[in-house]
Amino acid sequence: MTAQASRAAVFARLHDTGVFVVANASDPGSARLLSGLGFPALATTSAGLALALGRPDASNLLRRDEVLGRAAAIAAATDLPNTIPGFEL
Repeated sequence: MTAQASRAAVFARLHDTGVFVVANASDPGSARLLSGLGFPALATTSAGLALALGRPDASNLLRRDEVLGRAAAIAAATDLPNTIPGFEL
């Protein structure tokens, strides 16, 4: 099983257990910090991605390659499953 498939399976199991809390990471450093605090998964928001890139919170100002690049960097920083806002893609 690939790392991505393993993370997806963990994320699916979290949904089966009921309510759980995720934290929003906007860059690799915050992903590592939040991972160490015991969250079972991470999320990102358009605002977090935009602000980390020095932009206002407006999804139309984020390019697809920027969103995917930031998401890849966050994913590489931790083993936790991570969601990204899909409407930017």
